[in-house]
Amino acid sequence: MEGTPASTAPLLRVEKLEAGYLGIPAVRDLSLSVAQGELVALLGPNGAGKTTTLSAIAGLLQPISGSIRFEEREIGGEPAHRLARESVSLVPEDRALFFGLTARENLRLARRGNSGSMSEQELVGILPELEKCLGRKAGVMSGGEQQMLALGRALTSRPRLLLVDEMSLGLAPVIVERLMPVLRRIAEELGSGVLFVEQHIPLALELAERVYVLNHGRLVLEGKAADLRGRRDLLESSYLGDMDERLEEAKGSTNGNGG
Repeated sequence: MEGTPASTAPLLRVEKLEAGYLGIPAVRDLSLSVAQGELVALLGPNGAGKTTTLSAIAGLLQPISGSIRFEEREIGGEPAHRLARESVSLVPEDRALFFGLTARENLRLARRGNSGSMSEQELVGILPELEKCLGRKAGVMSGGEQQMLALGRALTSRPRLLLVDEMSLGLAPVIVERLMPVLRRIAEELGSGVLFVEQHIPLALELAERVYVLNHGRLVLEGKAADLRGRRDLLESSYLGDMDERLEEAKGSTNGNGG
């Protein structure tokens, strides 16, 4: 059979994306991709455009221009509720839980109307620490427990694409080190493509297969995480916006044959 097999195409392909607020772009000319079962980190300083990027992909923000393709279908501008039904799930920075409801009730709401949703037992298999919290109201749970619940809620739809915004925000380092590796399990065991925004750079580089770095709304660095782990100077240059010759040369060497 002629042609490229569908399985070789990226699960998510973003090309020349421009997105922002009130017509003012916060992200410009951004291209990135995520494959099925791949864990990809989106890094950068505060205000770099990371949350804007996730919001545009998840359907919370109308792109100004460019293309967002999920499973080779254009989804740019489609509403979030429709994308959620099509297995695109977002764990937002603010977690967006119903604090007056128990963890179990939050999960039931996420499951409602979805016959193929993940059962409570399956969720606990992936997030075992969630089991002890199921009968407690979300509002009295710890930050780590709330984040676990937000992740569990996103997983109920068995997402093919999972977007995670700052999962470690406000959490103690010991909690972060227990919670973040769950993203790799999701990619490996569920086969989901995972794009996550993270400020904990060393941990992100340990978990991710590939990395994109944004600064001032533009892509300034991309490459394999393994290649970037020992290049602290390169990462610092990308965060500081120091686009000198060293950064330009190193970009070429880290891109290699990846992505």
